[in-house]
Amino acid sequence: MSDQTKSPDTSAKSPALSVEANEYKQIASKHEPSRPVFKNCIRAFLVGGTICLIGQCIQQAFVSGFHMTQKDAASPTVAVLILASVILTCFGVYDKIAQFAGAGSAVPVTGFANSMCSAALEHRAEGLVLGVGANMFKLAGSVIVFGVVAAFIIGVIYACLGFGGYHL
Repeated sequence: MSDQTKSPDTSAKSPALSVEANEYKQIASKHEPSRPVFKNCIRAFLVGGTICLIGQCIQQAFVSGFHMTQKDAASPTVAVLILASVILTCFGVYDKIAQFAGAGSAVPVTGFANSMCSAALEHRAEGLVLGVGANMFKLAGSVIVFGVVAAFIIGVIYACLGFGGYHL
């Protein structure tokens, strides 16, 4: 065969295409948009604090309006926060709050209710059992299992140390 009929050498890399990992990271970091970390922290703090402040106001309303103790008002306060979170999720408002606040909207009670409600809304077309139930509890299942296991371990520790009036 002559040199003209040979296929081009594909083993030699073109200098324009060979980029080392470090070079790639440098190039990518130049084009990556900067993140306003301080601004995001302020937003998260303000929105998370506002959610907690609303919860405290709801609890105080139960204490003064229904003559409950702080301990008795805790459960209905959590229920109202969950209900408000679910309603705001259904209308698409909570998602806009989450986009603005980032991690600040992940206050445990409202953030968890939002994630469960979002999963239920997203998969409702697939049916109640295999759509809503199965997908809603993908997240909730792991959280519930972790909570139960953690509570059991803490309970055993408390029992061994003699807290709560029970001794082993």
